[in-house]
Amino acid sequence: MKNKKNLNVKFYEVLGKLFYAVAAADGVVELSEVNKLKKIVRKEWLPVDETEDDFQTDAAYQIEVVFDWLDAQNNLKSDSLYKEFVNYKNEQSHFFTPAIKKLIIKTAHAIAASFSGKNKSELIILARLDIELKSI
Repeated sequence: MKNKKNLNVKFYEVLGKLFYAVAAADGVVELSEVNKLKKIVRKEWLPVDETEDDFQTDAAYQIEVVFDWLDAQNNLKSDSLYKEFVNYKNEQSHFFTPAIKKLIIKTAHAIAASFSGKNKSELIILARLDIELKSI
C-alpha cells in the first residue's frame, strides 16, 4: 500500500505511542503484544511509504522504537499516550487517509487480541480509537 503523501517520522512516533497505549490499557504489556506489533510493522507498515529517519532507515521502524522505549520505561500511562495521538491526529489530519485509518485499526485490534483475546480495558480504547478515526 503506497500512501500518496509521504508521512513523517513524528507520525510513526505517535503511532508507537498509540499502539503502546492499546497494549498497556490493562496495566500490563505482554510479550505476545510486543511480538505482534513487530510482526505487523514489518509486514504492513514498512510498505506504506518511503519516508526515512535521520539514519536513512525506514521511518516506520519508529513505531517499534517508541513502543520499546515506553516499555523499557514501564510507562503505563495509556490515557495520556492516547491523548497525544488524538492531538497529533487533529493537527495533521491530512495523513489519515482511509487506508491509513484502516491499518491503524487493524494493528490496534491485532495487538489487543494477541494475549488471551481482548479485555474490557482494551475494548474501551479500541472503541474510542474507532470513533476518533471516524471523526475525520
